[in-house]
Amino acid sequence: MQTRSLAAALAIAALTVGIAVPAAAQETEPTPRTPWGAPDLQGVWDFRTITPMERPEEFGDRAFLTDEESAHLEQGVLERNARLDAPSEIRTELLPVGGNVGAYNNFWMDRGTRVVDTRRTSLIVDPPNGRIPPLTPEGQQRKDATAAARQRPARGPEDRSMGERCLLGFNGGPPLEPRAYNNHAQIFQTPDHVVILNEMVNDSRVVPLDGRPHLDDGIRQWRGDPRGRWEGDTLVVETTNFYLQTAFSERQGSTPAMHLVERFTRRSDDVLLYEATMTDPATWTSPWTFEVPMVRSDEPVFEYACHEGNYGMDGIMAGARADEAEAAASR
Repeated sequence: MQTRSLAAALAIAALTVGIAVPAAAQETEPTPRTPWGAPDLQGVWDFRTITPMERPEEFGDRAFLTDEESAHLEQGVLERNARLDAPSEIRTELLPVGGNVGAYNNFWMDRGTRVVDTRRTSLIVDPPNGRIPPLTPEGQQRKDATAAARQRPARGPEDRSMGERCLLGFNGGPPLEPRAYNNHAQIFQTPDHVVILNEMVNDSRVVPLDGRPHLDDGIRQWRGDPRGRWEGDTLVVETTNFYLQTAFSERQGSTPAMHLVERFTRRSDDVLLYEATMTDPATWTSPWTFEVPMVRSDEPVFEYACHEGNYGMDGIMAGARADEAEAAASR
């Protein structure tokens, strides 16, 4: 009775002020099951969204958008895409040698056009202010050092990002994080394993469900060492043993000691709720959590052939060596 009364009160409040009811307060459909009885998470899931990771300051302490605000944001994205996709915006002139060639044009971007169905003002749900917690002094120092390295010519491949070097997909982390394009993940299941295939760079994480312990602390992996378990109908994946930076923590400055907990909960036939909690006392002053309601997609996951690390890096390094040789000759 108390649960039904709370849900009714939330629904009335949402209708009164035009704010969507959070997914957790909505009635959910029966959870689909695999032949062996586990919740069925399989399929291709789309995590595109225009909802930002952090809450914009103008929303203050407000956690949810109104209907009007959601519609305004989505219409703004459609208008922006139409403007950027117009023939007049396509550059045809030759670019200066050695100049800034810019990024891909809008044709290649696929950030989505919708806010998340919960209509939150941010993907971050904890802390309540919807913002990433402050960095520790150590974390800020690492982030500043990375930013400084990006401002000078690369001296070696380590000065460039993992995504640029085609080592990791820049939205696959882990954790999964909506970014510029290729925001799809496909999940496969067996009774004792789950595989999470990220479309970006075709990253695959194989998650054992058999209770085995994590690897020894001296063994590190690019995507960490995941271990999964079921908590009711929620798949919980804990990942430790990261090697250097993941594509996610490279931007945030977190350390290989980051502890990641991901939760996958089938809310309905078409929605898989994804939650991720990051803990790293050497980086952030407190743990923090974001969530993305991923939507079922009928589209296949395509192969992503990453070539920047094959061709671009060769040119960058050749230029760096040429600059060094010229400086040595002048001395």
